[in-house]
Amino acid sequence: MSSVNLVAREVAAKIVFYGPGLSGKTSTLRKIYETVRPAHRGEMMSIATEGDRTLFFDFLPVKVERVNDCTVRLALYTVPGQVFYNATRKLVLQGADGVVFVADSQPEMMDANRESMANLQENLLEQGIRLERFPLVVQWNKRDLPSALPVPELREALNPRLVPDFETEAISGKGVLDVLKGITRLVIQDLRAKRIVPPPRSANPVPAPRPAGRGLEAELSQHLVGRTSVASTASSTATSVAAPRPLMPSRSMPAVGASPQVVVPPTAPPGLTGQRPLGAASALAPSELFDHARAAEGAFATGDYGTCIQACLDAARRGLALAGEGPLGAQAYLLHVDGGDLLKLQTLGARGSHRVDDAAFALYVLMQIFTRLHTAGLPAPATE
Repeated sequence: MSSVNLVAREVAAKIVFYGPGLSGKTSTLRKIYETVRPAHRGEMMSIATEGDRTLFFDFLPVKVERVNDCTVRLALYTVPGQVFYNATRKLVLQGADGVVFVADSQPEMMDANRESMANLQENLLEQGIRLERFPLVVQWNKRDLPSALPVPELREALNPRLVPDFETEAISGKGVLDVLKGITRLVIQDLRAKRIVPPPRSANPVPAPRPAGRGLEAELSQHLVGRTSVASTASSTATSVAAPRPLMPSRSMPAVGASPQVVVPPTAPPGLTGQRPLGAASALAPSELFDHARAAEGAFATGDYGTCIQACLDAARRGLALAGEGPLGAQAYLLHVDGGDLLKLQTLGARGSHRVDDAAFALYVLMQIFTRLHTAGLPAPATE
C-alpha cells in the first residue's frame, strides 16, 4: 500500500496490528490516538461488537514529519482476532508494509498466540510474502498482570528469529509508543531498501535545523501531546492512576449474529485540512472527491449504511474515471484495484438491505482506490 509523492516528498505506509482476540490491539491504537497531537492524527474509525472485540477493523491515520526530508503518513489498522473472521483479516492485511504482532502474555493464551502467528504467516504467504523477510515487531502485552509469562519463554515460543520486541501495558500506554517507533523504523528501512523512499535532496545548500536527538524517536516525539519525549510519555502514562478517557461515545453493540450498530467516531479537532476534520476516507481523498468521501462517512456515522454504500460506489466510479475512458473493469485494472473488491462493492450497491460490515467494506474499497490514485499521480496537477 506504500505510495510516494515525489513532488510533495511524502510517503504513505500501512501498518497492521495482528494478534489473537482481546490481546490489546484496539487498546494500543486508542492509546496512540490519545497521545499523538490532534493536528497530526485523523479520526479513529472503529467497528466493535458488544464485547469490545473488533468486528471489521480499526483505522487511525498518523503523520510523522521529516524522515530524511520526507513527510511520512502512517495508516494504522487492526484486525479481528477471532478465527471465524479470517477473511476479514486477509482483506485488511492486503498491501501492508509492516506488522505488529500483539501477543497476550497470559499462560492460557499461548495456544491462541501460536495459532494467530501461524495464521499471519499463512495469510502473508497467500500474498507471496515470507514473514521472515517482512517488517515485523512483537508486542508482549499485559505485562502488568501477575500471571504474565517471562519474556524469554514468550520469545522461545513466538519470536525465535528475535525480531525487535517490546513489553507493553496497552491500557496505561506503557511501551506503546516504543512499539510504534520500532515498526516505523523497520518499515522505513524496508521501503528505503526497495528504493521506494527517496534519498534526501543533495541540492539543498542550507539544511533546515533539526531538533536535538536526531532520528525517528525525535521525529515521533514532536507530535506527542505537550511535545514530551517518547520515553517520558510512556512512563507518565504507566504511573497514572486515572482511567484513560473514552475514545468515542459508547453506543452499545449487539452480539455477533444480531444486527450490529456502529460505534460512532468522535469529531476530530481541525488541523489537517484547515477547519475541516478528516475521517478515514476523506484523509486519503483527492480534492475532487473530498465531498463524496465526507458524505459516505457522514452516512456511516449515522447508521445509514445503504446511503454510505451508494456514496462510496459513486465516489469509486468517479475516482476510477480519472484513469481514463473505458469500462469500469479496465479502469480498475489500470489502477491495480482489486477487481473482486470492486465487484463485491457493486453487488452491495444493488442490495436492498445492508449491515455495518457492508458499509465498512465499501469505505475500505474507496480508501484502496484513493491510495491507487495517489500512487499513479492522479488527478494530475493543474498546469499554468
